[in-house]
Amino acid sequence: MKYGYTRTSTKDKQDDDLQRRALHDAGVHDSHIFSDQISGSKAANSRSGWSSLDDRLQDGDELVVWRIDRIGRSMIDVITTVTALIERGVAVRSLTDGINPSTREGRLMLNLMATFAEYERELIQERVQVGVNAARARGVRFGRPPIDRHEVGRKIRAIQHLVEAEGLSVADAAKTVGWSKATYYRHRGKEIA
Repeated sequence: MKYGYTRTSTKDKQDDDLQRRALHDAGVHDSHIFSDQISGSKAANSRSGWSSLDDRLQDGDELVVWRIDRIGRSMIDVITTVTALIERGVAVRSLTDGINPSTREGRLMLNLMATFAEYERELIQERVQVGVNAARARGVRFGRPPIDRHEVGRKIRAIQHLVEAEGLSVADAAKTVGWSKATYYRHRGKEIA
């Protein structure tokens, strides 16, 4: 069975007539075309039209798109999605990009895209690490802030007072100082130890 997918951006409010005509010309029936009007930066599996289409695709089906970037803007998302489809036995064909994994040239294009996607992943990881290193050099500390033992002690005493003198439950007393009951018991256990 042939299925088609169109996606238009929400920013420009374009319609998908051009994409639909191309899919019709490729032999996709109108009832088998699924659409989204959403940014390509959203992962394919988070789009309602794509999810409906993905639920129907089975081994032996063919997915036709006007251009491969209709599946997603991120090369990583496109490659991950296309690879998952191919592993399920779904053929993928892009009309204007010449990407058809059933041909030598199509596999070459897909492999080149996968190589660039891996390169993009590595660049992202490198940029994140550079940012973390720069932040550390500026004195930024990552993780939980250090515990102020004096503040913790005050809160424990306040909770104990509210429980003993006011008759509040531990949960209610802890809530008054901005803690949960579990936080109170965790800190109280450290004080006792």
